[in-house]
Amino acid sequence: MTSTGRTGVVVVNYGSHELLATNLAATVRSERGPRDDLIVVVVDSYRSDAERDQVRALAAASGWELVAPATNVGFGGGANLGVARAVELDATAVVVLNPDLAIAAGDLDTLVDRVRREPDALVAPRIVRPDGSPYALGTTDLVLHDGTMRASSRRPPGAEPDSYEEWLSGACLAFGAGLWARVGGFDEDYFLYWEDVDFSHRVLRAGGRLVVEHAATAVHDEGGTQDRRSARAKSETYYYYSIRNRMLFAARWLAPQTRRRWLRTAPTAARAVILQGGRRQLLTSVAPWRAGWRGVRDGIRLAREAGQPRRARNARTYASR
Repeated sequence: MTSTGRTGVVVVNYGSHELLATNLAATVRSERGPRDDLIVVVVDSYRSDAERDQVRALAAASGWELVAPATNVGFGGGANLGVARAVELDATAVVVLNPDLAIAAGDLDTLVDRVRREPDALVAPRIVRPDGSPYALGTTDLVLHDGTMRASSRRPPGAEPDSYEEWLSGACLAFGAGLWARVGGFDEDYFLYWEDVDFSHRVLRAGGRLVVEHAATAVHDEGGTQDRRSARAKSETYYYYSIRNRMLFAARWLAPQTRRRWLRTAPTAARAVILQGGRRQLLTSVAPWRAGWRGVRDGIRLAREAGQPRRARNARTYASR
């Protein structure tokens, strides 16, 4: 591993201390034991006193830095707190990981090496599911005409460059502290989901690049942090923010004509999100219906408010260990 400073490893936890004990502990442990070159920061987005006690004990036993906000600050807010703490402790490169993502220490080093060689790059590994099937082997295209997604590898030949925009999954992202500062971190208004799409967009606007490091592989147990009623159905939180935040992105970045087109297709897009969890859930629970209605309602409101100045809400108070 190229050594030009310390590396921050940031994980935002929400009720998943078992995953921290399994995935994060393995990632930051070498054959020789704890690594002095890593600054491990766990942000425990508050869920309960019992969960906070578990995370506090785990962090103390493992030598991890704990950032303990008094409320649930969401993924973007938690990541911003964690990166700020890592940089404060002299990290010059940072890797943000999901609790339900496992990556070997050597693959983590590979990501950081790429960041240090290419400081303008936002870097992600190949990501697979536990059964080896693809989760994100490359970038994903956001199709600007209607807000749908596709793997960049499935892009039609001859697609116009201004008809799509690539983005990297936030399940595992590596970047230099300088690029992070230039881009401004995650937009906390997303709370959950689509903040990685927005962040990738702003990296490109700031002159950065999106890079998939194919020499590094991570395993993502998709949904490992979600409360589910069945193996397929997703959480109400997932449905709501996935639907709402599609229109938040439109409000932030799209031209009025395109934004209006996304507005017209909001119900269809919401249906597609909810059907990711199958049809049976629609017969057994009101949660998907409620999440869909609320997501469309709030997304439309956000789109209609487009043009107002973006609010800077990335400075939050935190309690350290």
